Amino acid sequence: MAYVDGFVVAVPKDRIEEYKSFSRKAGEVWKEHGAKSYVETVGDDVPYGEVTSFPRAVQAKDDETVVFSWITYDSREQRDAVNARVMEDPRIKDDMNNMPFDGKRMIYGGFNTLLEM
Repeated sequence: MAYVDGFVVAVPKDRIEEYKSFSRKAGEVWKEHGAKSYVETVGDDVPYGEVTSFPRAVQAKDDETVVFSWITYDSREQRDAVNARVMEDPRIKDDMNNMPFDGKRMIYGGFNTLLEM
């Protein structure tokens, strides 16, 4: 089963198209370097919870929306190798200081697939 990197970020609503362009480029780079899939989703039904929620987790402001994304790989070892190549790719290095979101509020992690149906 796949190894998955998951991400949640708050993106200013007026920068969604810029984020989409940024993500398309990033997805192409990740896939070129071996990722199986690259998916970006934008919040549609993500209410602000009383205790916890996607918006709370990334401290989303009123003018921001939540983006939930994931990249899949064959294994953690493949993920580590792909990410090492991606981080050295000049197309990504050039964009790291000009992301259309606040990277300090990004939540991310790697996950082993428990069940896939």
